[in-house]
Amino acid sequence: MTKRIGLGGAPELYQAMANLQAEVNKAGANAGLDPKLLELVKTRASQINGCAFCLDMHSRDALELGESPRRLFVLDGWRETDLFTEQEQAALALTEAMTKLSATQTVPDDVYEQAVRVLTEDQYRAVAWEIIAINSWNRMTITSHTPLPKRDS
Repeated sequence: MTKRIGLGGAPELYQAMANLQAEVNKAGANAGLDPKLLELVKTRASQINGCAFCLDMHSRDALELGESPRRLFVLDGWRETDLFTEQEQAALALTEAMTKLSATQTVPDDVYEQAVRVLTEDQYRAVAWEIIAINSWNRMTITSHTPLPKRDS
């Protein structure tokens, strides 16, 4: 893989992204969202975008929060299982729709309606901002060819 210029080399811009992520995390907590749900959102978007760095980070973070390996293993096929709550399903559907905007040009009404049926307005906003943030992180790390961190496992 070709070594690329790391976008983290612009510390003021990287810090702005980190600050955005901190605010998104705070909004999720204030809205009463389970942090595991937000890790599922980050992992699913990262699957769609093919971001190995973010997949490594967020699957590990999810496991540390108590997420089950089984649910992470089948996340790409979440519609075919009964392992995810109605709220998680709505968040995952919204994640897919927002992440694929370049292909679809819209978030379908049924996806939006499902989301607002099971999420409060504050929860919806927090999930949507999480999707926006993770898609930005994915683009930054993919463009930079950010290598995986060295780990024992």
